[in-house]
Amino acid sequence: MTKKRLWTCLAALACVFWGISGLFAKGLFNISASITPIWISQVRMVLSGILLLIFAQVTGKKPLKTMTDKKDAITVIAYGLLGLLPVQYCYFIVVQQANASVATVLQFIGPFFVLFYMVVFEHQVLRAVDVIAAIVAFLGVFFLATHGHFNQLSLTPSVLFWGLISAVGVATNTLIPRRLLDHTSSLVVTGWGLLFSGIALALAHPVWPKIPNNINIFWLMAGVTVIGTLIPFQWMMGSLRYIKPSTASLLDAFEPVSATIGSVIIFGLVMAPIDWIGSIMIICAVLALNWEPKHKR
Repeated sequence: MTKKRLWTCLAALACVFWGISGLFAKGLFNISASITPIWISQVRMVLSGILLLIFAQVTGKKPLKTMTDKKDAITVIAYGLLGLLPVQYCYFIVVQQANASVATVLQFIGPFFVLFYMVVFEHQVLRAVDVIAAIVAFLGVFFLATHGHFNQLSLTPSVLFWGLISAVGVATNTLIPRRLLDHTSSLVVTGWGLLFSGIALALAHPVWPKIPNNINIFWLMAGVTVIGTLIPFQWMMGSLRYIKPSTASLLDAFEPVSATIGSVIIFGLVMAPIDWIGSIMIICAVLALNWEPKHKR
């Protein structure tokens, strides 16, 4: 297996883990109403950032050195505030004001911002299959998120605004750290980005609810932090060295698929035929995106 294929698989698996983390979060919400999306985001970002930076230091990645370079420090802060934070916080705003289906559909517009950037600013030539794959994947997520009921997407200006900001966050989360990754470990970049975004969110919204004394909260929060943050962010960041940003962004399609399948198995969600059709469309679109015809000699 080539490095490109390996990291494509790891990036896809990272998105699956993000989907699974949503199941952990759902479990937390079911335990107590005092547990909020904002609190979960704050805790997991700060904890994950600290743990990644400690691991980077232990393995000789010298995370403090990155912050001594002004240009690198600005890039890391921008990545945290303009990439990681809107992807998490703005997404949850849409979930609160509308529902998770609308939030997923709007956030998945992110790859189109990436494709637009690559074409306009980096003069990337898009293949026909790239465009077709993007459209098919978007339609697949749309079917999966709305259950085929088109009239459910009734958006207020606020929902539309925060949803689009979330989608832009998907693009900036992919694009901002690319050049920094050429000479800096993804452990360091991800660690600092998560820490800065978590601290910024905590300062902007310093809410610390009264959490019940329940051991399940600890285990579920550990799952959100490790499986839903530490591992997938590291894999996704590392993959950007070997795959195109547009490819990495479109692999996010695996997140709603894994979340839906997990909901069926764990929470007893009943899926309609249109949901399965949407899932198949997403998988096929991602496979088509990585298809490269062999040139005859």
